[in-house]
Amino acid sequence: MPCDLLIKGGTVVDGTGADAYRADLAIAGGRIVRIGRIEEPAERTIDASGLIVAPGFVDPHTHFDAQIWWDSLVTSSSWHGVTTVVMGNCGVTLAPCRPADRAALLHDLVNLEAIPYEAMTRGIEWKWESFPQYIAAGEQRAFGINIAFVAALTPFRFYVMGEEACERAATVEQTAQIKALLKEAVAAGAFGWTTTTMRQHVGHEGRPLACRLAGEPELAAYCNALRELGKGSIEVALTKSPGILGDGEARLLDVMLTESRRPITWLMLLDRDDDPEACQRSLARAEALTRRGAIAQTNALPVYNKFNLRNPFIFGGFDCCKAVVARPLDQQMRVYADAGFRRAFREESRKVKAFSFNWDLITVQEVVNPGLTRYAGMTIPELAAATRKDAADAFFDLALEDGLETSFEIALFNNDPKRVAKLVADQRTLIGLSDGGAHVDMHDNAGYCTYVLGTWARNRGALSLEEAVRRITSQPADFWGIRDRGRLASGMAADLCIFDYNEIGLDSAAPVKRQQWRTDLPGGGRRLVWPADPGIKYVAVNGQILYDNHHHTGALPGRVLHS
Repeated sequence: MPCDLLIKGGTVVDGTGADAYRADLAIAGGRIVRIGRIEEPAERTIDASGLIVAPGFVDPHTHFDAQIWWDSLVTSSSWHGVTTVVMGNCGVTLAPCRPADRAALLHDLVNLEAIPYEAMTRGIEWKWESFPQYIAAGEQRAFGINIAFVAALTPFRFYVMGEEACERAATVEQTAQIKALLKEAVAAGAFGWTTTTMRQHVGHEGRPLACRLAGEPELAAYCNALRELGKGSIEVALTKSPGILGDGEARLLDVMLTESRRPITWLMLLDRDDDPEACQRSLARAEALTRRGAIAQTNALPVYNKFNLRNPFIFGGFDCCKAVVARPLDQQMRVYADAGFRRAFREESRKVKAFSFNWDLITVQEVVNPGLTRYAGMTIPELAAATRKDAADAFFDLALEDGLETSFEIALFNNDPKRVAKLVADQRTLIGLSDGGAHVDMHDNAGYCTYVLGTWARNRGALSLEEAVRRITSQPADFWGIRDRGRLASGMAADLCIFDYNEIGLDSAAPVKRQQWRTDLPGGGRRLVWPADPGIKYVAVNGQILYDNHHHTGALPGRVLHS
């Protein structure tokens, strides 16, 4: 009996880390039915000679919670061979939610994930209140790739506690209600739950994100929910200083592991120029926790952010900047011009460890005022020298003169390839942190999988091809409990990425330079995208070809996955 699709003569890298081998793959009914030498006819045959046949990539950390409601192809991720995305990370998502609370949840996504409010109000058609209804609404849509929902803690606390969720811990009775709702969500198909303790994570009205107010007894109860269900994983954005696992953070991980007995991934492990050994110290400190199932999540890319002072997200850890978060333009300009604010900013920039603050790492990218174009391309110290001011005054004065429209770029983390190579190759880490769908005015890291293959495997040899594929397929799938994805074997779902190993990631040495502005958000808003990688030749989802040499076939074979 003929199969639906036959992949002939490719080099199979099956996602387990096993050695590559040459074989054919037969696909029928959306699943792999045979791997080997296959001569039977097929409705369609693809000649994969000279190409790698791998499982579709699995992105464990995205924020496509809003974008999936207007972008069925879930770009840029699908352009880079990602066939499954996990959403609802960092404690924020869109359910459960009463109609009266929609604006508050949207502003959480604006402030935390820099997703434009207008795009969400235009693009989201609310068809849910509860989390099971949210999953059901997703099942009514057609997607190019697979969607895995995770229950983020903020909306659950807000649903039960209202505005007080942003002000205090839950009572015993409220904790029980929230726990019951989380269990309901995971029973309905969510793959676990997420939260954050990071001080720079602020929500609507510039207040702490609601999940940050959950005390240890609350978090223990929510961990118990997964223990009682016997399934689900947890993600916690934990490190108040990136790359550094503090005493209290390690203790919280210990409690959460004990109470849940489930896998936990903690954020974030990023290499720092100001403390080069921080990540290795943190991994050593977490060794016993890692053996019990807590894995650090790292980013495989150099971390660059574009930003402007209308959305000062990168300064979220500065107390003085709370006065400008989600405020009208005229109010922001008054604050930035204030001498007292600038004194406080200078003081905090010497103390705050939310990132490695260094004026040398900030560059003027674009200006709107034609009279300021001579400053484009300068670092802030160069701008200071040109304007005969100190760095802070030069920085804020330029932004004010440009109506806060100046686009800056900052090299935040992962600037040393040798140290990052150690993190990427370390078995104690999970590669992720793409933030796909978020920070659309700052960066697009959704192409990290092709970067891993091109930079860390082929060019630098930090990973073998087989290990690189495992790290972006079966490892993230296994962490989240996605059982039938991430490997090529008979009976597994036929999610495939077929690529030329000699071409993939060739021009990704500086991914930030490849990113392009597109005006394709609802209402014509713009976002940064990472264009499709030329090395990817075919992407198949559930046995159907989604992309044929970068061209969308018109198929939308993705589905909502269930835990």
